[in-house]
Amino acid sequence: MPSSIARRTPLTELHCHLGGAVTPAIMWGIAHAQGIRLPTKDYWAFRNMITVSSRRGRSFEGYLQLFHWTELIQSSPLAVERSVYEVVGGAYRKNNVTTMELRFNPMKRNRGGEQDLDHIISAASRGMDRAKLEYPVTPGLILCLDRGFPYALNEIIAEKAIAYADRGVVGIDIAGPESQTFRVADYRRLFERCRRAGLGRTVHAGEAGPVEEVAEVVEMLEPSRIGHGIKSAYDPRTMAMLREREVVLEICPTSNLQTRVVSGWDEFRWIFDTFRRNGVRFTINTDGPEMLKTYIRDELATLGRLGILSLEEQEQSAEWARQASFVAGVSDVPLPRRRPAPRRQLDREEA
Repeated sequence: MPSSIARRTPLTELHCHLGGAVTPAIMWGIAHAQGIRLPTKDYWAFRNMITVSSRRGRSFEGYLQLFHWTELIQSSPLAVERSVYEVVGGAYRKNNVTTMELRFNPMKRNRGGEQDLDHIISAASRGMDRAKLEYPVTPGLILCLDRGFPYALNEIIAEKAIAYADRGVVGIDIAGPESQTFRVADYRRLFERCRRAGLGRTVHAGEAGPVEEVAEVVEMLEPSRIGHGIKSAYDPRTMAMLREREVVLEICPTSNLQTRVVSGWDEFRWIFDTFRRNGVRFTINTDGPEMLKTYIRDELATLGRLGILSLEEQEQSAEWARQASFVAGVSDVPLPRRRPAPRRQLDREEA
C-alpha cells in the first residue's frame, strides 16, 4: 500500500515565500539581465549562496539572511513578474500544485523607495495572469507586513493589499524576526479593516518566538491561519483556542528542521500527535522550495515514509489546505468540524 499521496492528486500550497521559491538558475539569469553586481561570478557559488546547506551552520537568523540576495534580485517590476510566473508554473509542472498562495513583502522589492510600489504589486499580478493562461491553476498573492517595520510602513502595505484585492491579492501576513518594537495589539484595528475588506489573514507565530505568542496573536488579531505555529503544541490553552476558533496551521517541516526550531523528526512526530489529540487542523507546505531544496510532495512523502502521517492523514491535510485557502472559489466549502479519523498503526522508520 502506498505511504504517500498519489501524484494525480492536486495539491494546495498555502505557505510559500517568493524569495525562496525561484530556482537558482532563473535567479542567476534575472540578476544578470538587470546588471546586478553579484559577489561571485561562479554560478555554483551563487547557488550555494542563496540555498540552505547542511554543511553550513544553521539558525533561524541565518535562514532569514539568505533572503538578502533573493529580495535584491527580485527588486524590479520585470523581476517580480518573471519570478511569480516561474514559481506558479513550476509548482504545477513539478508537483501538480493547482492552488498556490505566494507571499512577499513589496517594500523589500522596491529598493528602498526607488521603485514604485504599485508597479511591483501590479507586476506580481501580471505574473499570475501569465501562469493562469498556460496552466490550470488558481494562484493568489499574500502581502507580508514586517515585524521590523514601523507601523506606518506596514499600514501602507495593508492598504495596498486592500486596493489590489480585485487584482489577485488575497490576504495579508506578518513575518520577519522578533523585534523589540513590535506589539501585536497595535495591529488589531488594521487586521479588522482587512477582514472587513474581504482579505484573508495569517500571521507567522509559534516558530522562533515564545510559546505564548500564538495565543496572543489569535486573541488580538483573529487570523484564520497561523504560519508555522509548531510551538503551540507545547501549550494546552493554545491547542484548545486553535480548535475552538478553527484556526488552521501552515506547517513547513523541512524549514523548521533547517532553522533548528524543531530538533528532529522525533519531535515532529510528537508535535503532529499532539495536534491530532487536540483536534487541531494543519496543512503541509514548503516555506521556500528552491531555497530549502524540497517540494511539497517531498514533505508529504517523508512524513509518510517515517510513519508520522498516514496516507489518509496526508490526504486530509491536503483537503484542509484546499478549504483553508484564501483564493476565491477554493475555500467556499465549509471546513469539517470533525477530528481526523483514528490513525492506523504503522511500522515506523527512524530518521
